[in-house]
Amino acid sequence: MYIKEVMTKEVITVSESDTVEKAAGLLATHDLSGLPVVDDKGYLKGIITEGDLIKHNSKVQVPAFLEILGGIIYLDDPNKYLENVKKSMGYFVQTVMTEEVITISPDEEIEVAASLLVSKKVNRLPVVDDTGKLVGIVSRKDIMNHLFQNE
Repeated sequence: MYIKEVMTKEVITVSESDTVEKAAGLLATHDLSGLPVVDDKGYLKGIITEGDLIKHNSKVQVPAFLEILGGIIYLDDPNKYLENVKKSMGYFVQTVMTEEVITISPDEEIEVAASLLVSKKVNRLPVVDDTGKLVGIVSRKDIMNHLFQNE
């Protein structure tokens, strides 16, 4: 069986210019844990998840560092710190979303999606066509419903 047979075709999405509050409202209203972010033509630009929103509202930890002879040696990754600062100050979806998204083709087999969901530790996979346009979404729940529909 293929992804196109079990995916959700009517996907609730947000745009990069939508507010974080709008995204949080949609997640809560529709009992979702993540939303694809698309441009005005429907092309996938990223994903915003509950985790992104939690990071947005959490206090940013300053990286540990040593000061030696007037120089700073970071013990933690300073780039991660800058990324967290950027996300914590974000007001729009674009500044909080995850840009590197694991996707799947509608013509892929369900087993491939199940393996990706587990190995990449994600809850959903946006389904995109060959051009990168969002055509659906497949979640762990969709896979579970398929696996246990006959029992």
